[in-house]
Amino acid sequence: MSETPTNTKKLFIRTYGCQMNVYDSERMAEAMGGEGYEEVDSPDQADMILLNTCHIREKAAEKVYSELGRFKDLKAAKPDLKIGVAGCVAQAEGQEIMRRQPMVDLVVGPQTYHRLPDMVAKVEAGEKPVDTDFPLEDKFEKLKNRPTATRAPAAFLTVQEGCDKFCAFCVVPYTRGAEVSRPVDRILREARELVARGVKEITLLGQNVNAYHGEGPGGTWSLAKLIWALDEIDGLERIRFTTSHPNDMEDDLIEAHGTCKKLMPYLHLPVQSGSDKILKRMNRSHTAEQYLRLIERIRAARPDILISGDFIVGFPEETDADFEDTMSLIRAVGYGQAFSFKYSTRPGTPAAERPLVDEAVSSDRLQRLQALINDQAREVMESMVGREVGVLFEKPGRMPGQMVGKSDYLHAVHVTAEGIAPGDLRRVRITEAGPNSLAGELV
Repeated sequence: MSETPTNTKKLFIRTYGCQMNVYDSERMAEAMGGEGYEEVDSPDQADMILLNTCHIREKAAEKVYSELGRFKDLKAAKPDLKIGVAGCVAQAEGQEIMRRQPMVDLVVGPQTYHRLPDMVAKVEAGEKPVDTDFPLEDKFEKLKNRPTATRAPAAFLTVQEGCDKFCAFCVVPYTRGAEVSRPVDRILREARELVARGVKEITLLGQNVNAYHGEGPGGTWSLAKLIWALDEIDGLERIRFTTSHPNDMEDDLIEAHGTCKKLMPYLHLPVQSGSDKILKRMNRSHTAEQYLRLIERIRAARPDILISGDFIVGFPEETDADFEDTMSLIRAVGYGQAFSFKYSTRPGTPAAERPLVDEAVSSDRLQRLQALINDQAREVMESMVGREVGVLFEKPGRMPGQMVGKSDYLHAVHVTAEGIAPGDLRRVRITEAGPNSLAGELV
């Protein structure tokens, strides 16, 4: 008996940048799955390659062009191979990508990837489509989840996109557009679908997620009200959200951290600088003191919460005194983890025309700041030893019989024991703190 021939095509997606890009890549893969494409782990296996790009880091566009250059030989060997560029670099560069890399077949921005199947059809018809619109239709509604596919225990769910804050260093308002919140019913429907597919933890995503203002029963809902609705979904065990702006940390959201058991004790709340002068130059619209008082209120609601942050060093006009203000703020807060970067110019942003801080000075400041953050993170991890925490196990570890998961506080935890499967949520006593993870034993 002969095997049934298959027409399945192979899709390789490489994802750069934030969690929202991870979510977008998953949705693009599902959209192309409906067109007969199956994901593979290597570009060498692919009939179509998609680069889902990020424009936040320095020289982001050049890195994309460099990556595309690595596919030239592959394209020459497989002339029918389709190559697409998606995401924020696609939005920023548009037709320029086609001009500089003629082997690219399509360019699609982050607001139009629901049109990807139609664009692929145009490629097959001999066209080279570029779509970087900000369309009126709801891309999320156009791309339904495929309920037959199982999912990992933890998943992302985009609830809000875009940003109206216009920080002087940031390209997000230009690549993702103005703030838009998804309707409540569509978010809850997608969350229930994810839970039905095996998801136990959902992280709500937005460029400015705590500014969520989606339409729901009775009018406009806040993020806190949405979280309480998600709390009622049977089978959903954990809720997180990221990334937040200090100016949108409303009273009901602070209260939810103290009263909603499914909302995890972890908050990523970027401040970027501890200098009021630099915060004003950044157009952050808050002071260092206002941020510190906000942290106090959050910890009053949830004393054990782990605070994470973002910092930019070497922002134009940053002096040694400004940097020391940042170090003082870090000492005052006590971060469980943080992401820190040297300032890099983003063309088209207000800060792009300002004189840069000396590179060597910025590098030295970054090293000193990261050393302080690492010390604080190590202290927090060591304080976990002897405590019991919840751990959602996700995958096997490196050692035989070992399983790895995330604690309530988003620390990686590994346990060696029988009878643990991906998706299990268990109580674990922490026995050891390593440089990047915690070891524990089942309670």
